[in-house]
Amino acid sequence: MSDNKFYESLSEIEPGHKTFLDSNELVLNMGPQHPSTHGVLRVILKLDGEKVNGIECVIGYLHRGIEKLAESRTWAGFGPYVDRFDYTSAVSNSMGYCLAVEKLLGVEAPKRAQYLRVILTELSRLASHQVWLGTHVLDIGAVTPLFYAFRDRETILNVFEKYCGARLTTHAFRIGGCRWDAYAGFEKEVLGICDDLGPKIDEYKDLITGNRIWLQRTKGVGYISPEDCLSFGITGPVLRGSGIQWDLRKAQPYSSYEDFDFDIPTGTAGDTFDRYVVRVEEMRQSIRIIRQAVAGLMEGPIIARVPKVLKPPPGEVYVSTEAPKGELGYFLVSDGGAQPYRVRVRPPSFINLQALAKMATGSLVADVVAIIGTLDIVLGEVDR
Repeated sequence: MSDNKFYESLSEIEPGHKTFLDSNELVLNMGPQHPSTHGVLRVILKLDGEKVNGIECVIGYLHRGIEKLAESRTWAGFGPYVDRFDYTSAVSNSMGYCLAVEKLLGVEAPKRAQYLRVILTELSRLASHQVWLGTHVLDIGAVTPLFYAFRDRETILNVFEKYCGARLTTHAFRIGGCRWDAYAGFEKEVLGICDDLGPKIDEYKDLITGNRIWLQRTKGVGYISPEDCLSFGITGPVLRGSGIQWDLRKAQPYSSYEDFDFDIPTGTAGDTFDRYVVRVEEMRQSIRIIRQAVAGLMEGPIIARVPKVLKPPPGEVYVSTEAPKGELGYFLVSDGGAQPYRVRVRPPSFINLQALAKMATGSLVADVVAIIGTLDIVLGEVDR
């Protein structure tokens, strides 16, 4: 939508609307360089004083055409590109893509590889939620939790670095399983992180949960009903914060998640505070899963027998996983060649961002910052 058409559409949002003291409404650009937009996101706001009367998200500043690029890469060669979607959780991106190609090939990763994938994916979920927690609280005005969260995230990135040589865009998995086995002392180090992080999560909550400024900025802010969540196709912690208990690790288990006992945290109020509680509790559940996966890590191969040149039979598949931000899906089409015929990604950040206008219209400008933070978007995943 062009800017002019958007301004015209804004005038139709509230027919006959009277502004405060009959003042003129202000159209304000928030971004695409504003730090609280968590990337190059432009938000056009129509304001009556500090009240938001209309809102429009403008995206595309980070578009790289990765889905089209896949058509000129081999099936295995496209693997490193998916790490660049949600770069705070590269391991989770790789999990979904590998599972989708394996489904096309009719191959299943060995059990040891599945458990290794779960351990690394849940560590990635913890690291992703720590980035969210630190930056979200920083947006609202507190600095200390950012240092605490990033301090503890470093220990997880150290494990990734020792395992595959990278800390951010890891390319940790391969089609058919894992490229590397666990290094010496891997299990001990991972369990040490679990032991340390439990009390640290209590520390986060002590700093944040009871703080009256935090409560004023999050309670009742950014409400979205369960019905609206379903209408928008929202998934992940935002959906669960509105009381819908849906998690693909339970509903459609993959990579041996059916072997592990864990709970699905949900909220009741559907506001920014409940989504904060859900994500913090998800961190505890990730620790539970990691402990069980380490305890059950059996000996055996780490990769299935797959050809050096992959040529899946003609067909199409859709595979989705529960990424830290919601349902991350891959739709792949094969024509029998060595390169994908078509790749389409269902990114949770892009889908969840649709709800920003619904959640923020009628709120204050300062609340828009809190609502963008509670959606936990990554623009690399929105634009692709």
